[in-house]
Amino acid sequence: MDAGVFNGTLTVTDHAILDIRKVLDGRGRGWTSLLKIAGPAVMVSVAYVDPGNFATNIQAGARYGYDLLWVALIASLVAMLFQALSAKIGIVTGRNLAELCREHMPKPLVWLMWCVSELAAMATDLAEFLGAALGLSLLFHMPLLPAMLVTAFVTYGVLLLQRRGFRPIELVVGALVGVIGLCYLSELLLARVQWSGVVEGLLVYRLPDAQAVNIAVGIIGATVMPHALFLHSGLTQSRVLPRSDVERFKLLKYSNLEIGIALTIAGLINVAMIVMAADAFHSGHSGVAQIDVAYHTLAPIFGAAAAGLFLTSLIASGISSSVVGTMAGQMIAQGFVGFRIPLWLRRAITMVPSLIVVGLGVNLTKALIDSQVVLSLALPFPMIALVWFTGRKDFMGRYRNKPPVQVLAILAVFVVLTLNATLVAQAIGVDVYH
Repeated sequence: MDAGVFNGTLTVTDHAILDIRKVLDGRGRGWTSLLKIAGPAVMVSVAYVDPGNFATNIQAGARYGYDLLWVALIASLVAMLFQALSAKIGIVTGRNLAELCREHMPKPLVWLMWCVSELAAMATDLAEFLGAALGLSLLFHMPLLPAMLVTAFVTYGVLLLQRRGFRPIELVVGALVGVIGLCYLSELLLARVQWSGVVEGLLVYRLPDAQAVNIAVGIIGATVMPHALFLHSGLTQSRVLPRSDVERFKLLKYSNLEIGIALTIAGLINVAMIVMAADAFHSGHSGVAQIDVAYHTLAPIFGAAAAGLFLTSLIASGISSSVVGTMAGQMIAQGFVGFRIPLWLRRAITMVPSLIVVGLGVNLTKALIDSQVVLSLALPFPMIALVWFTGRKDFMGRYRNKPPVQVLAILAVFVVLTLNATLVAQAIGVDVYH
């Protein structure tokens, strides 16, 4: 059996493994089979609705209305493609992306990728940890530092579930994603949505000014997450090992279906965030750029219930994404340099940037958005590595990328690199609009 027995009885993880084996043996079909196998994509989908998304989406909707919805759509489609590539690497090779990089790339490049990935993991946790703490602080009217301690204890408690196998933590994270989705569904029912404008915003390309580019890159950095690209391959590499090519093919089929559903839901939540911000703030409150200001502004516009739902979703987002981010950081370190950092130490290290930001009195929402830009600048490394490995027959065999998939993946990398170059040009004073 792939998992141990806890106190002489089958654990939740043991039951999950037995259920997955039944599906792979052909004894399960339809949606119930998908539910039994689902887990990895639900876990990584949290990265696409983390507090960094709240920060960038609030600014996008408040300042530009529906104009940047197309960015969220493109980012979600790119995310689906690259998460599918990451999951495929784990299922086909039995190795995760960081391990493959360490084993098959030049040593200097491996060290560079590790350093960039660690910085990205810290930027990720900054957004997630601060977001959850800020939500607790606002909802329960408590100082930020105690809220940070509560967040640290809760996330560490959830992380300890890893000792009982993969299923308990998947169920907890899945429940928190459900909370986020239900909160935003309820928020949309309270809003005055102009659906024709939403459709136009999703389909028509607009970048009104230089600040829009910065927010667009932030949306991409908050949506297509470097740590999620590494993590997905780690979640699928040894969850349930395929015993034949037939089982491997089935796992890939169910994995792609789960990715499509989980990331579609995450994408819809992002669209809902922008739509809510646009409806609440664009006319009359377009200067709203901070999460706490957004919360206090929502109450008189849509009522206390809407404001409470906003904070509830923020807390669920922060806790779940912080858990997943810490797991990704552990896997990245172990994959690139071959050693495992104790869980409590990893959690402590990733808290340091958040404590510094709070100690220096930095604007929290600005810190969240800047962290997403850092993530977008780190994103090309795992994207290029995924395209390189999954396009090679010596690594993937019959499962290597088909030419259309490889072309789409290269095009997506080019788009990200172009946006990053534009952002850097703006940072050094180059006017990209005149």
